[in-house]
Amino acid sequence: MRFSISSADLQTWSGDVLVVGLPQGEPSETAKDLEQRFAGLTDALKQQEFKGKPGDQLVITPLAAGLQRLVVLGLGEADGVDANALRGAVARAAKAAIGCEGSLGIQLPWAGTDAAEAARISAEAVRLCLYKDQRFRKEPDPRRVPESLALIGLAPEASQGFATVNATCAGVELARELVAAPPNVVTPQALADTAAGIAQEHGLELKVLERSDCEAKGMGAFLAVSQGSDLPPKFIHLIYRPSGEVKRRVALVGKGLTFDSGGYNLKVGAAQIDMMKFDMGGSAAVIGAMRSIAELKPAGVEVHMVVASCENMVNGSAVHPGDIVTAANGMTIEITNTDADGRLTLADALLYACEQEPDAVVDLATLTGACVIALGDEMAGLWSNNDGLAAALDAAAQTGGEGLWRMPLRQSYKDGLKSLLADMKNTGPRPGGSITAALFLKEFVAKDTAWAHIDIAGPVWSDKGKGINPAGATGYGVRTLVHWVLAQS
Repeated sequence: MRFSISSADLQTWSGDVLVVGLPQGEPSETAKDLEQRFAGLTDALKQQEFKGKPGDQLVITPLAAGLQRLVVLGLGEADGVDANALRGAVARAAKAAIGCEGSLGIQLPWAGTDAAEAARISAEAVRLCLYKDQRFRKEPDPRRVPESLALIGLAPEASQGFATVNATCAGVELARELVAAPPNVVTPQALADTAAGIAQEHGLELKVLERSDCEAKGMGAFLAVSQGSDLPPKFIHLIYRPSGEVKRRVALVGKGLTFDSGGYNLKVGAAQIDMMKFDMGGSAAVIGAMRSIAELKPAGVEVHMVVASCENMVNGSAVHPGDIVTAANGMTIEITNTDADGRLTLADALLYACEQEPDAVVDLATLTGACVIALGDEMAGLWSNNDGLAAALDAAAQTGGEGLWRMPLRQSYKDGLKSLLADMKNTGPRPGGSITAALFLKEFVAKDTAWAHIDIAGPVWSDKGKGINPAGATGYGVRTLVHWVLAQS
């Protein structure tokens, strides 16, 4: 999609769809400008009881003024258009433009946000809002959407905000496609092939460890989860190396369960076994982020992506409840619940990531239903052993418009992971389940390494769609990771 800053004003802009935001209260100069160009608009707004409240919307089509469609959005209080409100307003604008081709022009009160940031937020929101996955339809629905976006009323230098948009959105869209695809399409091999495609297109390094390689490295926790599946596991290591001096080295680790039956602790009832294709949402996020990073080429930061991918299935070889397995560091784990599988795969993935001697490790995983209960479906939970890393990730999430909330690493809860026979169990008591899951992962992170765990079980999927996210896979985590990595350069 093409983005630009228009030098025209409301009186002179010529395009196909014009969207204008009006605040609540007395008529603004913008409203007067609209009336001057579109005579009778003020009366139309009154007839529709348009008061500028959030959610108020008037669509007029066709127009004699050369436009296909005029959309007037209510924005609420005049001083309330911050970055989040701006993102929401632009999302509404993009949705209102569906059905029209050509150019979309948007004018909003830009003053509440830095100009370049306003441009970036708006462009990301439009592109991501207009995304629709129709890969698996015999005959895709006909769809007409704008091909270009012009922002009206911003200074020309705001165009620098567009620099990262298409690359970042491409990563989000890739993550959405990976999460949305059925488990017979996105397999461990498919994830490895996707990583290979990124490596080939952008000149990245790729290592894929097969089952025998993982056995040689003693990855007993990861392999235990995979042993009930007919599909071979794939341990994927994708590396971006910048040109010039490396000042920072970071690792992105994603949970890669392409389907999770629960194993012998089979998912039943409300466990939504039919939706367990999204249990690889963490891997989709880090793969999508790497696709964006590979294109953006941040200076001075080396990025290692690690995904331990497999299925958790049930057959005669599947791991039993009560089995004791050994991770790559020699730690023994009693498997009290075969459905607590992601943390087992992540254990060996985190150990491997720490072997790369990173300055920081961030893992993303659809890890616990407990996190969804705690934070709902718009927020991910964050656990970290490092305040600086936690603050940086929070800032990156805010920049990307992704909800993130830091949760406690309550050390006393670790007692719930004690085993009578092994070094630890893979599950603790039901209360505080997302915290004990994070504490489990922490045991496999090198002592002096800054680490953060992000539980994305809630925001990885949207049943009805909201804001810039369509119904279905959201691509959560890509924007946070990309902005965090860019901030390291």
